[in-house]
Amino acid sequence: MKLRDFYKKAVNIGIENDPRGKDSIVKELEKRKKDYENLSENKKKYFDLESLENPYSDSRILFGTGDEEINSILAGIDMEVGEVLLADSLRKNGKKVDLILSHHPEGRAYARLFAVMYMQADILGRFGVPINIAESLMESRVKEVERRLMPVNHTRAVDAAKLLNIPFLCLHTPADNMVASYLQNLFNDKKPYTLDDIIELLLEIPEYNEAEKNSAGPRILIGNKDRKAGKIFVDMTGGTEGSKDIFNSIASSGINTIVAMHLSEDHRKEAEKNHINVVIAGHIASDNLGLNLLLDKVLEGESIEILECSGFVRVKRQ
Repeated sequence: MKLRDFYKKAVNIGIENDPRGKDSIVKELEKRKKDYENLSENKKKYFDLESLENPYSDSRILFGTGDEEINSILAGIDMEVGEVLLADSLRKNGKKVDLILSHHPEGRAYARLFAVMYMQADILGRFGVPINIAESLMESRVKEVERRLMPVNHTRAVDAAKLLNIPFLCLHTPADNMVASYLQNLFNDKKPYTLDDIIELLLEIPEYNEAEKNSAGPRILIGNKDRKAGKIFVDMTGGTEGSKDIFNSIASSGINTIVAMHLSEDHRKEAEKNHINVVIAGHIASDNLGLNLLLDKVLEGESIEILECSGFVRVKRQ
């Protein structure tokens, strides 16, 4: 399987599982095309043409022509300079590594992580949060994350991969879409009655079960095991945490419980102030689930070897 085909298939699967719905993605891409056409010739030189087909700025081929044939992948949650050197060491010891696959973004995909956050407003809109409030609060939070990313030396791992001539790909939001949709559908179908029922459902999933064995399993952050779950919102995609000021609107929309990968202390305080139950499924465990679900689809019918590292454990469901 060529790298380009692997990448495009992963993005398309991410679109199919986007919590916003495919129609929203089509409209977004159409708007981007119009915006591009209205740019001056000088500004067009700097426009990311990939964004006309791939709506996820945090998922890119970071190094490689796309024509490389992929038979073996070193995959992990965070693939930084150390993991790039690991790939080189494996090669020198006779282990074939055709591609480094990272879940979390590096390089230009990390620099543009903030751009995917706007999708959170549309997701919240589908759950009953007024879109004008969701968009207004998201704008200030996106700018905050953009400022935080500006001084980061984001090309280090990509530079190492280039020097060692190892293709490098990151798939962030497509994988996060997979876990968000999978868990939302699970809770919609099973309708857990209490927060403890949510925990029990999560522990039936191999990735969370393994995390529990390693003392990193699901936890109730706000509430207790006997509290009623009510309407559940799975908040696991859209780059990183949204605005901490959104919880009042979330509570007003009828959402009773949030199931998230993680929650900062400031966000926790606001959620607690608005009496919202919060279950933390676990960051790395959730990333594992999302990446495994994505790989199941991308590798369907393929015989590509996956080498696990950096917190990733391959679990096949097909």
